[in-house]
Amino acid sequence: MALFRRRTVGKPGEWYYCLKHRRVEEGPECRAADRFGPYATREEAAHAMETARERNVEWETDPRWHEKGAGGEPGTETGTETETGGGPGAGTGTGKAS
Repeated sequence: MALFRRRTVGKPGEWYYCLKHRRVEEGPECRAADRFGPYATREEAAHAMETARERNVEWETDPRWHEKGAGGEPGTETGTETETGGGPGAGTGTGKAS
C-alpha cells in the first residue's frame, strides 16, 4: 500500500470528460484510463460521448476497414490497422489516447 497517492496533474484550461463519474472536469481529476480529452473548451468535453459515438459510426461504416486484404481477412491490407486496432474514432476527443 502506497503511503502517498499520486495526484493526476493537469493544466488549467484543459477540459476532460470522466467516464467513471460521467462529468466534465478541468484539470484532470481522474486517471487517464477513465477519461476522454483534453478538449479546448468545457463545451467540447461535455459532448465527448456524442463525439465518440459519431466517430464510431464513421469507423464502422468506412469501407476501408471492411475490405478484404491479401490474406482474405478484413482489415489486413498492408499499411493499415486491423478492425480490432485503433482506427478513426478510437480513444479521445483529439484522436490521441490519453
